[in-house]
Amino acid sequence: MTQQTYPRSPKALLGGIAHLGRFIDKIRLRHAGKIQDYNYITVGFDKYLVDFLQIDPKSFEQRVLAGGTDEQLLAWVVLHGKPLTPEEIAQWSQGLLDSGPKDDAARHRFQGRLQDIATKRGVPVASLPPVQTWVNVIELDEERL
Repeated sequence: MTQQTYPRSPKALLGGIAHLGRFIDKIRLRHAGKIQDYNYITVGFDKYLVDFLQIDPKSFEQRVLAGGTDEQLLAWVVLHGKPLTPEEIAQWSQGLLDSGPKDDAARHRFQGRLQDIATKRGVPVASLPPVQTWVNVIELDEERL
């Protein structure tokens, strides 16, 4: 069995920003052909992040693919994105980390993700650790929970 490669956790903060390091990893892994089935740029946390930072996602993707450290990529975001205070970043990051399904359609998708994880593991959904946030569904799916 091959070891699955996962992007880092959305909980890993870069410059205080949740999901940014994961977004960088997703760009690199996708272009290396390792995570084709992940939501990418136009939906989910990627879109939420891009909208918050007010960066051009294609320009950022090209910058990531050009290489550089996390700190260099963070500097690009700071230079090209919306000026943000540490308080705005902290509030946004906490909101992302705490977010769960907000309506019936989202609750249905959430339960579907849990069912997919249970099926992949060959166990009933009830045997999975209880989770209430989208981040923890990711953590569970990527075997960090």
